[in-house]
Amino acid sequence: RRGIYIMPINTVMQRLAPVSYLSQYLLFLEVGQTLDISEFRRKLEKAGYLHVSQVMSHSEFSVRGSIIDLYPMGSEQPYRIDLFDDEIETISHFNTSDQRSGDKVQQIRLLPAREFPTDDNARKLFRQNFLNQFDENNAKESVFYQITKGTMPGGSEYYLPLFFNDTSTIFDYLHENTLMLIHGDVFGRCERFWQDITHRYDQYRYNSARPLLKPEQLYLDSTQVFARLKERARIDISSTELEKKAGRHNFAVTPITDIALNSQAKVPYQALQRLIQSQKASSRIVFCAETQGRKENLISLLKKTPYAPTTIKSFAQYQEAKGLSSVVVGRVEDSFSVQQSKTDSVIFITETQLLGHQITQRRRRDKRQATDESAIIRNLAELATGQPVVHIEHGVGRFIGLQTLDAGGVTTEFVAIEYAKGAKLYVPVSSLHFISRYSGGDPDTAPLHLLGNDTWTKAKEKAAKKVRDVAAELLNVYAKRAAKPGFAHEIVWEEYKKFADSFPFPETPDQEQAINAVVNDMGMPSAMDRLVCGDVGFGKTEVAMRAAFIAANAGKQVSILVPTTLLAQQHFENFVNRFADWPFNIQVLSRFVSAKDQRAVLEGIESGNVDIVVGTHKLIQNDVKFKDLGLVIIDEEHRFGVRQKDKFKAL
Repeated sequence: RRGIYIMPINTVMQRLAPVSYLSQYLLFLEVGQTLDISEFRRKLEKAGYLHVSQVMSHSEFSVRGSIIDLYPMGSEQPYRIDLFDDEIETISHFNTSDQRSGDKVQQIRLLPAREFPTDDNARKLFRQNFLNQFDENNAKESVFYQITKGTMPGGSEYYLPLFFNDTSTIFDYLHENTLMLIHGDVFGRCERFWQDITHRYDQYRYNSARPLLKPEQLYLDSTQVFARLKERARIDISSTELEKKAGRHNFAVTPITDIALNSQAKVPYQALQRLIQSQKASSRIVFCAETQGRKENLISLLKKTPYAPTTIKSFAQYQEAKGLSSVVVGRVEDSFSVQQSKTDSVIFITETQLLGHQITQRRRRDKRQATDESAIIRNLAELATGQPVVHIEHGVGRFIGLQTLDAGGVTTEFVAIEYAKGAKLYVPVSSLHFISRYSGGDPDTAPLHLLGNDTWTKAKEKAAKKVRDVAAELLNVYAKRAAKPGFAHEIVWEEYKKFADSFPFPETPDQEQAINAVVNDMGMPSAMDRLVCGDVGFGKTEVAMRAAFIAANAGKQVSILVPTTLLAQQHFENFVNRFADWPFNIQVLSRFVSAKDQRAVLEGIESGNVDIVVGTHKLIQNDVKFKDLGLVIIDEEHRFGVRQKDKFKAL
């Protein structure tokens, strides 16, 4: 496709799926085109699309008679294809909330659902390449098992090269006559980016929890980039020295790296000190903070050093300031120095580099469409025939369909439910609120109740009595917790601020409010029992990490209970990375951990050597004995039973 493509050098360096893969699974559809539904469905499934009953998300499609709904990857809206016989009659957008069709289009392009194939042959090749490259111990990791089983966990795109015998680059996708325009110091940035990724690889290559591919498998190195650029017609765009005019000054600008504070060193700001001493001219420092809140944190951090800054809001204030350093709110990516004259220079230092982490752009929240309230009723209508349901008055039966009956001269639609011995119950659609989905076990073996029998009534009464017994037990536990003084965690604010400041994103107002409430609870001498709610991606994990840091830093143990093995592994990796600069022993208990390692973790929990442990239901078994448990974090608490959660509260 013709056009102008603007891309940073790190994108140019990245290795991509082979051109042959994209050309094989790239599909074009247009009005008037002949389309075989069965063949088209096979192509979509090969391209990684998932067949569903109702399209709601990217990479999904559904087929209902002559209508095909699909949500292509990279598309802002889903499409509805209406066929007349085997010819595409119309293509239109539709709304996922109410399923109504919208504007019509003439043609669409479908990208594969993923950057790599997910069929049996591709997974077999992935398995072979993974085992050839990594130790057998790494093969026990969750990512390997999930991918080989056909489940693609988050982050599986990182292993893209293992799904192919060879990869391509952006140069392979561009036409041979493409003109390359190179602006600025591209070669210098290429060298620095390559140094960064090789440095990160050397740092984390021995982390068995996350096997790393070699940099050359993921990126072109600088030499390869230069060689590919030389093959193309290109224009170099660079700034040239303009004719000197009155009032014009030339400044020497130098990038700055390696200035991070080291909290473990005797002189934490030693790198900054060396930088200033290396400047030939007398230097002044301007610290740049991303937000007002982070500026205050920076001032607090530096107030005990020789570089305590004064706040400035304009260049005029900077000129009037007499101190060595100043601080300003501004979004600057990299630190640099400007030599204004032989005797005067200014050093601009970003707080992100000073604190040892790079700027990460604020994540954009997805624009979510409001859910149509009537969708709840439509979804109930999608119950599969034979699926067990529960009627509040009559018990468990099987849904056998919707039927239209004449009731008192009025034609009404009913939900038909079959009970034991073939008895049927017809429930008016207006009374759907009496029906709920069966969740008592395997739906194929759900026990059906007899209509007119008191078995269901007795079962409800027995369950109600059990609920009352559990409620009384819980009230007793809560009363004891309220009467028993808790542990007021001693918060070392300076260390807590260092941990909080290393969070690479600005806190949202709701997130900050939740963090402050949890921190306040942990400082109180009463047991905390707080529920933190939020949608996916809203930062609940960081709230938990702040609390875990306070507890572990106060000498207490932290238990993190999660419902699935995969989630346990993900949380374990996230906690290890987040706490990398702190001397806490973090372990995981799940079925992916060998029996020998599980015994070692249990011994560490009992002896107090394990500070933070992430685990599934294994954490609430009787053989887990904490030496000094100070905090319990339960993720997706709705997926645990009341007794399971309250086992911790009884400790």
